[in-house]
Amino acid sequence: MIGPVRLLPHIPSLNWLRTYSKAQWRGDLPSGVTVGIMLIPQGMAYATIAGLPVVYGLYAALVPQIVYGFLGTSRHLAVGPVAMDSLLVAAGVGGLALAGTDRYIELALLLSFMIGLIQWAMGMLRMGFMVHFLSKPVIGGFTSAAALLIGLNQLPQLGGVDCERSNQMHLLLGNLVEAAPSTHGLTLGAGLLAMGVLVGLKAWSPRVPASLLVVLGSVAVSWGTGLEAKGVQVVGHIPSGLPLPGLPKWDVSDVHALLPVALTLALVAFMEAISVAKAVEERHDYEVDPNQELKALGMANVLGALFQSYPTTGGFTRTAVTEQSGGKTPATSWIAATVVALTLALLTPLFHHLPNAVLAAVVLVAVGGLVDTQFPVKLWHQDKREACVLAITFLVTLFVSLPVGIGVGVSLAVALWIRQLMTPHHAVLGNVNGVHRNVDRFDRAVILPEVLVVRYDGALTFANQSHFKRTLQTWVIRKGAPLRLIVIQADTISHVDASARSTFRIMLKEWRGAGLQVCLAGAIGPVRDILAADGFLDEGGVTFQLNVDDALAEFERPGSVSRRNQAMAQQHSPSSDS
Repeated sequence: MIGPVRLLPHIPSLNWLRTYSKAQWRGDLPSGVTVGIMLIPQGMAYATIAGLPVVYGLYAALVPQIVYGFLGTSRHLAVGPVAMDSLLVAAGVGGLALAGTDRYIELALLLSFMIGLIQWAMGMLRMGFMVHFLSKPVIGGFTSAAALLIGLNQLPQLGGVDCERSNQMHLLLGNLVEAAPSTHGLTLGAGLLAMGVLVGLKAWSPRVPASLLVVLGSVAVSWGTGLEAKGVQVVGHIPSGLPLPGLPKWDVSDVHALLPVALTLALVAFMEAISVAKAVEERHDYEVDPNQELKALGMANVLGALFQSYPTTGGFTRTAVTEQSGGKTPATSWIAATVVALTLALLTPLFHHLPNAVLAAVVLVAVGGLVDTQFPVKLWHQDKREACVLAITFLVTLFVSLPVGIGVGVSLAVALWIRQLMTPHHAVLGNVNGVHRNVDRFDRAVILPEVLVVRYDGALTFANQSHFKRTLQTWVIRKGAPLRLIVIQADTISHVDASARSTFRIMLKEWRGAGLQVCLAGAIGPVRDILAADGFLDEGGVTFQLNVDDALAEFERPGSVSRRNQAMAQQHSPSSDS
C-alpha cells in the first residue's frame, strides 16, 4: 500500500494541506471569489474565440481548476480557458468541422483529452526541460501575432456583422473589408462603450472586477432597453446545471488529424503556465517543479475533457489577480471553481441578454496587453539576428498559421544556436595594463611580434573544428615569420571532443614542423583530463600553463618549457581539477 509520504511528490497538496491555517484561508477566500468572478465573463468570451458555445467556457473553468489545485506545485497559478489556446483550438478544429456544431464540440473535447495525455506523458518522462526551446524572441513574436489574430477575429462580433473568421491575417482583413458596410451601428456603439469602461476601470481602479461589472451592467441595459429587438445579437439561452461526465467521442482518423495541433498546444500551454508560475515563484518562498507541472496540467486537461472542458492552462491575468488579491495556496482554485459551479447551477439565465459585442470587448481589452511593441525594438538594437527570429515568427504566425509559426520560430532559434556553436566568438589578445584583452576593442593593446595570444569562446567539437582550424591558421599566417609562440587562452573552452582533438593534433604537427611552440593557458581540469587521456601530454606537442602571463614567462626562459611540461605530465591526475 502506498503511504502518504510516497504520495507527496505526486500530490503536492498533501504537503501544504497539513499545515493549512486560518490566516491562509483569510487570504484564499477573497482571492478565490475574485478569480471566480473574473472567470465567468472571461470563460464565456474565450469560448467564443474557440468557436464553442459560451457555456463551454464555464465548463473549462470548473474541473481543471479543481484537479490542478491537488496536483500543481504553484500556489498562485490560475488554471482555466485562455485567449491564445482558444485561438489555437479554433485553428486546429476549424478545418475539420463547422464551429459550434456537435461535431466541432466533440473534436474540441477530444483535443483537450489528447493534450492532457501528451502533457502527462511528458511529465512522466521528465521532459520539462523542453520549454527552454521556446526562446523569448519566439515567444514574443508568437504571442504578439496570436493576440492580433484574436483581436481581429473579435471585430465582426464587435460590429454585429457576419464575417468568416480566419487564422491568416490577409484572408481575415479581406473578409473584414467586405463585411464593413453591413456594420450594425448600435451593436458597435455598445461594444465600444464597453471597451471604454473596461479600459477606464482598469486604469482608475485595477482591483475592481471590471469585466464582471461591465457584463452585469450590459445585461441590465440590454434587458431594460430591448437591445435584442433592435438587432443587437445577444448570447441567448445558456444551459444550466453542472457538466455531465463522459468520454469524448473519437476515432483513429480524428486522432491523426488533431495530433499536430495537440502537440503544439501541449507545448504552448505548458510554456504559458510555467512562465507565469516561475515569475510568481520568484516573489514567494516556494519552488515550482516543471515536471510535476506537466503532470498536473495534463491531468487537469484529461479529467476536464471528461467533464466537457476544452483545452486549458495557466492564465497570466488571473494568476496576477490571485497573487495581488492575497491568495496563499491552491485552495483559491477550489474557491474559484465553486463560484463558477454556483453560476452554472443557478445564474446562467441571468446572461441571456448579454450582447455578444460586450464579450468581444472583454477579449479585445484582455489581449491588448499581449501585443509587445517595445521588446522587438529593444532586441533589434541588442541582437539583430534574434530580432529577425522574432520578426519571422511573427509574420509566419500571422500569415500562415499558429502551429507553423511557432514551429518555424523554434527551428530558427535552434538553427541560430547551432550556428553560434559552429562559429563561437574568438579574438586575438594583447596586453592592456597587465590584462590580456581583445585587440579589436582596445587600440592601445600591446602585441609582441613573436607571440600570438588567442581566445576561442566555446567548446571544441565536430561542429566547429573546421572553423577553429581556419581561424587559427589565418591568424598564424598574418603574424608571419617573427612568430615563435602560440598561446591559446583556454579557460573558455569547456570541452574538446574526439573530432576536435584529431584536428588539433594535425595543427600541432604542422606548427611543430614550422618551429612554433604551442601553449594552452588556463585550461580547466576536464579539458586537461581528456587531452591527457588522448596522449597530448606524452607527445609533447603542447604545454600547459595556469595563465597567459605564465606562458609568456616560460617562453622567455629557454629550456624551461619542456621541463614544465614533463612535471605536469607526472603530476597530472584525471580527478585533480574541476
